[in-house]
Formats: sequence, structure tokens, C-alpha cells
Amino acid sequence: MKGLKDGKEKTVFIYNVADHKEAYEEVGSQGISYTAGVPPVAAAMLIATGEWDVKRMANVEELPPKPFIAILNRIGLPTRIKDEDGDRPVDFS
Repeated sequence: MKGLKDGKEKTVFIYNVADHKEAYEEVGSQGISYTAGVPPVAAAMLIATGEWDVKRMANVEELPPKPFIAILNRIGLPTRIKDEDGDRPVDFS
């Protein structure tokens, strides 16, 4: 994301990385199986528990990110953030 916060330019990069070798050893597929497959599973878990229940059609960007990122971290797709404070894991657990 790029934009203004408190009148100052700010850039924040939030990302996930999956190791191809580790993914292949676990599921017999490349890292893309994690980066493409795990987020829908995390979303389905939040919908199933009712935590993501907005009673209307919504874009994923409109929904609370913290529980989503916490599940991603827990089920094998750790989330990282890179900004003016450096590159570090995101932990909302």
C-alpha cells in the first residue's frame, strides 16, 4: 500500500512466502499450492465460525484482517510486513 498517513507518505508491503521444497515435501506440490490454496481455507474457516458474517456481498479487503492473518500464520502461511520499521513477521495471535 502507498498513501498518506498523518500528511506523510507511507509505504507498507504485506506478504507471504512459501518454500517450494517444504511445500513439496508436505503436499507434493510447489509453494504456489500454499499461496493460492491456504487463504481460501482461512477465509472459509472464518465464515464457518461466523467471525466473517457481514450479511452481504463483500470484498475480502473489507473484512477484518487480523483474524485472517492469525489463521494464515497458524495453518502454514506466515505473513510478513515491510515498512519504515523494517521487515518482520506479523503476529495477531
